[in-house]
Amino acid sequence: MKLSEWAQRNGVHYQTAWKWARDGTMPVPVVKTATGRYLVLEQPADRDGRAVAYCRVSSADQKADLERQAGRVVTAATGMGLTISDVVTEVGSGLNGRRPKLARLLRDASVSVIVVEHRDRLARFGLEHLSAALGASGRRIVVIDDAEVEDDLVRDMTEVLTSFCARLYGRRSASRRAKAALRAAREVA
Repeated sequence: MKLSEWAQRNGVHYQTAWKWARDGTMPVPVVKTATGRYLVLEQPADRDGRAVAYCRVSSADQKADLERQAGRVVTAATGMGLTISDVVTEVGSGLNGRRPKLARLLRDASVSVIVVEHRDRLARFGLEHLSAALGASGRRIVVIDDAEVEDDLVRDMTEVLTSFCARLYGRRSASRRAKAALRAAREVA
């Protein structure tokens, strides 16, 4: 397949894919023809279904980060042996339950693996329940960078405080205010 087709299918800018091919850092096998054109060698699709990358940013100001996030997710997933068939990108808060592209992705039974960069790109909290529900139908979620917070209780409290602050103060400043509340609680203790 042509490099431009592969780039479009995987949510990577063509110039980024071209640089990867030129530098030998493409996450998939690529060959250079005698005319100088790069061709991506087809990889067998997963027999159990499709693997899809889900990338999300919170606001339109961060929209430029979506492409970089998609590139990191596709590269890491390919390194894990997964063939990404599609990249779904969305702009919306992690606290917002009305994300139409995520809902469509979760409803699609042909998607067997959903790959995300961080836990909070998919859901702020409740990822364990979502994982269990998908697991019941033979599907799974792969989190590439699953760096845990030092303490699960601290992570849970941060998520709950962020949710409450979002309802009180608006979604933009919720995370900042939740962290300030945690700092104040630590100082008192």
